[in-house]
Amino acid sequence: MYTYKTRGVCSRAIEFDVENEKITACRFIGGCAGNTQGVAALVIGMTVEEAIRRLKGIQCRNGTSCPDQLATALEQYQAGQAS
Repeated sequence: MYTYKTRGVCSRAIEFDVENEKITACRFIGGCAGNTQGVAALVIGMTVEEAIRRLKGIQCRNGTSCPDQLATALEQYQAGQAS
């Protein structure tokens, strides 16, 4: 399970798991419960690349959003895998 501390949004963190480049689990800590649960449910089974493509740049406040923060978390996950 990977944990990403969010910035500029209501949620405090995002936890997720990836197997074979597919997201197998996702959970937001804090934030708007209905929205974050919906986003988390939708990305399960999606490839990391597809989730980033769909979520990156979505804005809510402070130039970011919970979906955008998930895209950032997934990008950091990818960068760590390349190392």
